[in-house]
Amino acid sequence: MKNKFLLALLLLCPCAALLAQTYITNVTVVDVEKKRLIPNQTVVVTGNEITDIKKSNRIRVPENAQIVDGSEGYLIPGMVDAHIHFFQNGGLYARPDVIDLRAYQSITDEVALTKSDMEGKLRRYLKNGITTVIDVGSTYSFLEQRKEFTDKSHAPNIYVTGPLLTTYKPSIYEEYGPNDTPFTLTTTVEEGIAGVQEQLEHNPDFIKIWYIAGADGLSVAESAQKNLPIVKGIIEEAHRNNLKVAVHATQRVTAQLAVENGADFLVHSVDDEVLQEDFIQLMKQNEVVLCPTLIVSAGYTNTFGQRLEFSAHELQNADPYQLGSLLDLRHLSDTTVVEGYRQYANAPTTLARGKRTDSISKINLKLLSDAGVTIATGTDAGNIGTLHASSYLSELQAMQQSGMSNWKILEASTLNGAKILDLEDKMGSVAVGKTANLVLLNANPIADLKNLTQINTIINKGEVINPKELLKDSPEDLAQRQLNAYNLRDIDGFLEPYAEDVEVYSFPNTLLYTGKEIMRQQYSGMFANTPNLHCELKGRIVQGNVVIDQERVRFGSSFVEAIAIYHIEDGKIKKVYFVQ
Repeated sequence: MKNKFLLALLLLCPCAALLAQTYITNVTVVDVEKKRLIPNQTVVVTGNEITDIKKSNRIRVPENAQIVDGSEGYLIPGMVDAHIHFFQNGGLYARPDVIDLRAYQSITDEVALTKSDMEGKLRRYLKNGITTVIDVGSTYSFLEQRKEFTDKSHAPNIYVTGPLLTTYKPSIYEEYGPNDTPFTLTTTVEEGIAGVQEQLEHNPDFIKIWYIAGADGLSVAESAQKNLPIVKGIIEEAHRNNLKVAVHATQRVTAQLAVENGADFLVHSVDDEVLQEDFIQLMKQNEVVLCPTLIVSAGYTNTFGQRLEFSAHELQNADPYQLGSLLDLRHLSDTTVVEGYRQYANAPTTLARGKRTDSISKINLKLLSDAGVTIATGTDAGNIGTLHASSYLSELQAMQQSGMSNWKILEASTLNGAKILDLEDKMGSVAVGKTANLVLLNANPIADLKNLTQINTIINKGEVINPKELLKDSPEDLAQRQLNAYNLRDIDGFLEPYAEDVEVYSFPNTLLYTGKEIMRQQYSGMFANTPNLHCELKGRIVQGNVVIDQERVRFGSSFVEAIAIYHIEDGKIKKVYFVQ
């Protein structure tokens, strides 16, 4: 009888010994809660939970356990991007209400691409150490589609709102279907309440308000007061249903009114005036989280002004096709539109305004951070020029420029992201009892934020993942990446996809030269000395490991039509044939 009782107890109470265990050994734990580095630790993961952390000499590792050697590595909690948008791809065609390029990319095609590429975006985030994403303004389609990734180890944790509840809806979004529109127009309190109730059927994780003041022709202050009852009604209805509320408010008056009336999460910095002490203390007392999103505005103006620059990290980690699309303004046929946007973005008044708002945003971030307001890192990725996943490091560096310490930035990127939805007891730090969403780095992130990109291993939902296996470069990816760098005149970025012993031919079989260094010599001078250099991709054929590009290249005022044939071997471009 006793044996039967013990067997029943074991069946009813699964224990740690019956679950898969992983031991991360001899690692330095980055403690974001106490802001300290704890060397020579072994972290035990059982199932998808951290079950033990001790000095390595105090933990016995079973013979058959899965071991991750953390020697000379740094273990951080998985990072959080607290502000993304799945309904936007980050490329030139992401926001037709900002720049109408439907003649080149239809809304139907762009929406279809956002849906088909959701898994690609998620894999890209995870590859970059981001184990949680928060979509701050989505669609019913994505609320449904996220269910496909709930238990997938290759996908981050996903938290999503429904469409933005707003008193201003750009007319172009009337062309979107009911499940694909990112906006719900609410012109009365009743419509605002109904907007919340409609979303409840789709189980959003929180509610988002687009608090736009001044679009109705009134002054910002008058417009903010006029729409305040709607904003207040939405917040109250959401709270009645135990949902937090995020608010887009970039003016001090809208931000303050939102906070005074119960907003939980401000998703942008105030950029029109330096904050006063009363508002700072209001944010702190109400425990409102701020996501500063410092780089998103420049993404637009740098794209429109055709003055984009990308780091090696961005060139190698961004979606190469969306990054490439940002350079399309150099060859689109509607020169009137293109030139108008270029002149606007480069006008002295626009540049001065951008410099001023950027400065105010950074001043306000430092004031709020120093006062103890909870800051959460978010990029607003998906907007034109702010690419999914790869833009994260640039956001961190902008936060650093505001005066935040690396410790505070890492806290904002991990634990504080969890606090947005009251999940800090489940994630956000390396601690016993928390979900095993972890990133093993090869270098110390506190010494240099760039080390957050030096990712050795990812543990997501308890599963050990090699980041190189999450997204492998296709032959087409490599061809696109070198094309992007060519158009940016970035010689190192251009050479990166090529093999060291690359062979360059004039078709069909005349060898022109061999080796990357000769290629560097050939292209460096051209990049430096050729005005208006730009290659437009007119067509592409992919057959196995061969990519054939039809190109139209501008050299100054001249154009050359050419065919480039790229042969890929072992993940690099090994041979190139030019047909002219």
